[in-house]
Amino acid sequence: MKVNELMKMWDRNASGELAENHYTVRLPVEDAARIAALCEMYPKRSAEDFITDLLSAALSEIEGGMPYIKGDEVIAEDEMGDPIYEDAGSTPRFLALSQKHLKRLKAQRNG
Repeated sequence: MKVNELMKMWDRNASGELAENHYTVRLPVEDAARIAALCEMYPKRSAEDFITDLLSAALSEIEGGMPYIKGDEVIAEDEMGDPIYEDAGSTPRFLALSQKHLKRLKAQRNG
């Protein structure tokens, strides 16, 4: 999700599945003021909701912004028959680690 899509989501008051883990963060005073402004603009949402949504959007942008690094192995062909090479950059590792931790967190919640 892109940051610019968040306001649309906030207007719809959507919510997603939350992890059981809690995190404590100290925000710079400027960011705390921005969160307070959002809370005033959208009173049905809490500061924690905004922080959660903003963090999720930022993580999506980080994932999408990881550079593709052409690997050595051909994994497919495009519609023109040209080879598509594996991504040897950070994205595959990040995705694999994300899935590993997602499974762990879901197992903790269910077990």
